[in-house]
Amino acid sequence: GLSTQPIWRKLWDDVMKTRPPNSESITCWRKKFLETFFSNVLHGVLDVSSDWRLNDRHFSPLLHSSPHVSQLTLCNMLQGAVELTAEHNHKVLENLAGSLRILKFQHLLSCDQSVRRSLVLLLHRLIHHGSVSQVSMCSWPVPDTVLLILILTMSAGFWRSGNALTYHGSPCGLCREEDTAQSQESAQEGAERGCNAEEEQSGGENQKRSPKESGAHMNSVLSGPRSPPLQNTACEETSSEVPCGYTSIQGGSSPHSSSEQLSCHLIPRKTRRRLKPAVARKRRCLRRSRGHCADPEDLYDFVFTVAREDNSGLLDKTSTTERENTETSSSPGSPCTGHAGCKRRTGPAGILSLKAAQRFRSVSTLELFSIPLTGETCRTLSNLLSSWVSLENLVLSYNGLNANISCILSGLRALSRHPQCRFRALRVSDMFSHMPCMELVRCVLSALPQLHTLSVSFDLKNQLEGSRPEGNPGCSEAEIPESCLEVLEIRFPREPLHAAFLLPVLKASKSLQQLSLDSATLPCPQEFGLLLEVLKECTPDLKKLCFHDVNLAEHQKEVLLLLQDPGLQEITFSFCRLFESSTAEFLSEIINTVKRNSSLKSLKLPGNRLGNHRLVALADIFSEDSSSSLCQLDVSSNCIKPDGLLEFTKKLEGHIQQRGGQLPFTHLRLFQNWLDQDAETAQEALRRLRALCSVVNDAWDSSQAFADYISVM
Repeated sequence: GLSTQPIWRKLWDDVMKTRPPNSESITCWRKKFLETFFSNVLHGVLDVSSDWRLNDRHFSPLLHSSPHVSQLTLCNMLQGAVELTAEHNHKVLENLAGSLRILKFQHLLSCDQSVRRSLVLLLHRLIHHGSVSQVSMCSWPVPDTVLLILILTMSAGFWRSGNALTYHGSPCGLCREEDTAQSQESAQEGAERGCNAEEEQSGGENQKRSPKESGAHMNSVLSGPRSPPLQNTACEETSSEVPCGYTSIQGGSSPHSSSEQLSCHLIPRKTRRRLKPAVARKRRCLRRSRGHCADPEDLYDFVFTVAREDNSGLLDKTSTTERENTETSSSPGSPCTGHAGCKRRTGPAGILSLKAAQRFRSVSTLELFSIPLTGETCRTLSNLLSSWVSLENLVLSYNGLNANISCILSGLRALSRHPQCRFRALRVSDMFSHMPCMELVRCVLSALPQLHTLSVSFDLKNQLEGSRPEGNPGCSEAEIPESCLEVLEIRFPREPLHAAFLLPVLKASKSLQQLSLDSATLPCPQEFGLLLEVLKECTPDLKKLCFHDVNLAEHQKEVLLLLQDPGLQEITFSFCRLFESSTAEFLSEIINTVKRNSSLKSLKLPGNRLGNHRLVALADIFSEDSSSSLCQLDVSSNCIKPDGLLEFTKKLEGHIQQRGGQLPFTHLRLFQNWLDQDAETAQEALRRLRALCSVVNDAWDSSQAFADYISVM
């Protein structure tokens, strides 16, 4: 029953010798220590020989801590990937396959073929045969196209046969077991369907299958937790029509019924005869290589194949017949067709190699932060997204998408039509907006009605957009289908917030529970009132409402109406200049309104220049005659000084005594206030406050306050 947290905290000080970031939010010091310990040893930051407790030749730091690692970051030249795939760390990699959930790549640099080979082995074990559910990449100003597409492709579950991946000279054992089981199933199915003698003889042999059955085997559902199979060329050949604007990862399959999509490996004999000779040759080459180390150039070829880039080495290996077959068999319904900046360019042998790829387990969350994405990379990502059925969350942040956002949406639209689609959250943020925010929101909801969370954020308006009208034809005129949206966050690049443009979005989002509007400008005084009417009419289930950096100094009446709304449980007015031109009566009205509202649980007022006297007045919310259920109050960045905080604490203590010790108030946030001006008084106030509730604050240098104040002005 004794906690070991203090011991692990002391171990951190003794071994790491650094101050942990965000130490206030650390809930388990044991997990924090072991994860950081593993990472520091792996990257050579921590010298094990420097500590007598660790300097033991029988002790393996990586092996000891690996079962406790759920998050790992690889950076720079991927030295960590090379180390983890070394033969002496085989057991470490096996432990990570069971414990690791989040894999991050940060500040990556170009690397040679051998390092990429190690990365392939690592991703294959941790994603395809492991437990990694989230892949994040960040801070890559000049990304290596080969490396980026390699990570994306393997995260989506695509790669060549696992037997082509050798671990220290031997093929992947897990793939070999699955292939053996699958080949037995294929042999049984072939026998039941009256296959010819050649098919029956080759069906039980993994390395000597006919091209016909090899094609079926490649696209069959593999044993274990893998994604649905790839659609076969035969499937698209038998289809009579291809809906415009849609294709699967292969670049040519169309969205048929679920039975067609899930049973493409059961190819009728008539259809099998129609397979192109180039396809058969490709599969025979792949079949001959099973169980042997793949050609070093295969990595380049496959990556560029997925990307559909014109690679001279790949062109040399591709016959004229293959190129013609590829072009004639590809459907016009590419995810990227018909969008500016996203014209589909057929690769020389892209579709064929993708069809020859196996589909393994894939991740559910993909995050790309500060990585410029070219048009070619966006097309690749779009094609991967179109059949990435396990994907639930996608975060694209500062990727310079511009018009390529249409390409990404095309891939997601194709994905949404898949019967097993689980996609629920999309977050897009960038420096410049290609189109007005509300127009983009409408486009996304029209394409993805099953979304639960949508976040759109832009810093600046695209200069080329100029005087482009807000009501731009296109998505803005299309009717939005009823959606499942629960969370909507919009950060406007100083765009006017028109209630009329928000109305159709809210009407289609009857299940909306959380709305956040950031950096919007109100074109006229009446606009905010119209917005409140729209919210009341269209969002009966709204629980959380947030306004950030929206000037509400002249909208005191509307602010009071929001505070008395019985449906809202959390309200945020962040840097909204509430008290910029207000009187003492307005503060009193706020306090009385909150006192009468028993449904409001959280009130956040950061950056509104409360000062000492307004903070002290807010303590009356918890007076004896109050029916408020407020339990969280955020007064960060409000120029609060130690003496004001102490007076607020004393007044709060008095109200608690009057109420017989009963107080719903549990959390107070005090970030970036002027508490360093009198350290002794501040410590006394915080000590007494922590006896009443949980207090979260920081050691902020108030000497920067004036500069910050000027910047806000």
